[in-house]
Amino acid sequence: MTSPGGQSDDLSPEPARVRDQLDRILSSAEFQVPDRSRRFLAYIVDEALAGRLENLKAYAIAQAVFGRDASFDAQNDPVVRIETGRIRRALERYYLVAGQGDPIQITIPKGGYVPSFISGQLDVGPETRSMRADDEPAAAQEKRRLTYRELVLPIGLLVVLFAVGVFALIRPIEGLFASLRPIFVATSPDRDVLRPQIVVEPLVGIGRGDGDADIAKGLTDGIIVQLTKVNSIAVKALGTEAPLAADQAQLFLQGSLETENGRLHAQIRLVDRADGAVVWTGAYDNTLRDGGILDIQDEIARKVADAISMRQ
Repeated sequence: MTSPGGQSDDLSPEPARVRDQLDRILSSAEFQVPDRSRRFLAYIVDEALAGRLENLKAYAIAQAVFGRDASFDAQNDPVVRIETGRIRRALERYYLVAGQGDPIQITIPKGGYVPSFISGQLDVGPETRSMRADDEPAAAQEKRRLTYRELVLPIGLLVVLFAVGVFALIRPIEGLFASLRPIFVATSPDRDVLRPQIVVEPLVGIGRGDGDADIAKGLTDGIIVQLTKVNSIAVKALGTEAPLAADQAQLFLQGSLETENGRLHAQIRLVDRADGAVVWTGAYDNTLRDGGILDIQDEIARKVADAISMRQ
């Protein structure tokens, strides 16, 4: 069975599971997007599940979600592309932070607005397993069981032998390291407590047009997504700061951007909460290409994350 997004994920007969996953995402504090982005995601998922793919075009989405009229021109008004990029990044961050074990992954493949629904292998209920076993020929089931035993038993034996060997090796030298154990404990505190905490403030669009504010929101989301991939820091959105340990640093990422004469200018900085000192700054200047705003946002976000990770 092929989903509306083009993936062979066997979810077409189960729209209820997809809608449950959508509700799980929209209710999560880790899915950090404005209300109109939530309406956008709900709309394209509902239309895809209903098979109304003709409504998953920029023109139809702009009218249904953003209240644009019949004069909407996607080339001059990139609102749908910008929101799509924001949702892609927010979904990526959600599945990195909170949704790693979710049974279904909802994505929006690049090049369009048709969502894709991918089922996780772990979400197979007892009824589904029973149905698949009943449908499978008895000979095939027996062959599969034999193959499983032939594979697992030798591996299990090797694991047992390895464990015995390691135990025999460790016991004679256990006393040697006993005196060092307090040192190891003292120098191995919880990594989440000691990691510097970076609070990402919403970037400010300082240009005259409304588009600068949308681009700033998209870039903020992109930076959060990229920073969550840096293991040496703890990333927080503004308003979600966690209590700090005694020696834990807290930095605020701030910045602004504007578009002028076909170019995008962005200024990003890190400010130390303890004394207000600016510990790092970055300036980015890009030429706006047709339909390239999302690519520029992704590029700047990666550069910011790379620069900050090198400081850690």
